[in-house]
Amino acid sequence: MSFFRKLKESIASKTESVTKQFKDGLEKTRKGFVEKVSDLMIRRKKIDEEFYEELEEILIGADVGVNTVMNLIEDLRGEVKKRKIEDASELQPVLSEKLSELLRGNDNSQLQMSPDGITVILFVGVNGVGKTTTIGKLAHRFKQEGKKVLLAAGDTFRAGAIEQLEVWGERAGVEVIKQQSGSDPAAVMFDAVQAAKQRQVDVLLCDTAGRLQNKSNLMEELNKIFRVIQREIPDAPHEVLLVLDATTGQNALNQAKMFGEKSGVTGLVLTKLDGTAKGGIVVAIRQELNLPVKLVGLGEKVNDLQPFDSEQFVHALFAGLIQEEGVDENALGEEEQA
Repeated sequence: MSFFRKLKESIASKTESVTKQFKDGLEKTRKGFVEKVSDLMIRRKKIDEEFYEELEEILIGADVGVNTVMNLIEDLRGEVKKRKIEDASELQPVLSEKLSELLRGNDNSQLQMSPDGITVILFVGVNGVGKTTTIGKLAHRFKQEGKKVLLAAGDTFRAGAIEQLEVWGERAGVEVIKQQSGSDPAAVMFDAVQAAKQRQVDVLLCDTAGRLQNKSNLMEELNKIFRVIQREIPDAPHEVLLVLDATTGQNALNQAKMFGEKSGVTGLVLTKLDGTAKGGIVVAIRQELNLPVKLVGLGEKVNDLQPFDSEQFVHALFAGLIQEEGVDENALGEEEQA
């Protein structure tokens, strides 16, 4: 069975609305990356050095990352020899399969939740990446699932950060624990954990400051927050999510490296994927950092924050090619019933 057919079968069992969100959210990347690859394979037909060079340029242009691209091209060369592929168009499903493998990795992309008691999720990241918006959208998602949620306004330094979180709290119908602007973030976290215990909440989502220019101070601050939380809930935080703006490409990768070194990050959130043609950065980040992508922002609506799904991601990118190959959903349904 072809890779595209397997992918289509796997996607058929998933929620249609989520599949549509991935397709809509990755439209710019699909046009900027996959359509260029398709065009290359139609134009060149023959797989030679010039073909590989041009494919390399397209992949690097989509921010897949130089190291990852070099390894990927080597893998493709090996597959071409092994499978005796001569026509470039036959390479499309092979490339799709390789990208899917790179995205999947070995890590669990599910959010780690506390089996009993309060789940504490800490959000870190530089200002302007969509950290507060992500917290608000995740609060909404948990609320929809019937969970009792509380927010902690730990970004006490950025002007308007507390108010912004309060707006999201109102939208989601979730209370925000806060102090005055300029307060000690660790003190806010202490209050939030106490309130979470008293109100028997299921999930506590914590915002933190995002200033990189004084990195050592920021890390000291985060360590202090960790200590305060762990004193009250020993196995917390259950996740430390680094929020990255996908539109910044390689800069997002650099931020991930800087934060990942010292701040105990357990997973990544990639925002604004709908706003970039360089969605390949997900592949680069996934490969260059040993961290799972947990959530992706695929649009501005409250439901556009979705758990990361490597199959949905690759399917959204190669949707046009899957249709061209004639993988018909109705036919699949009939096959399953037969």
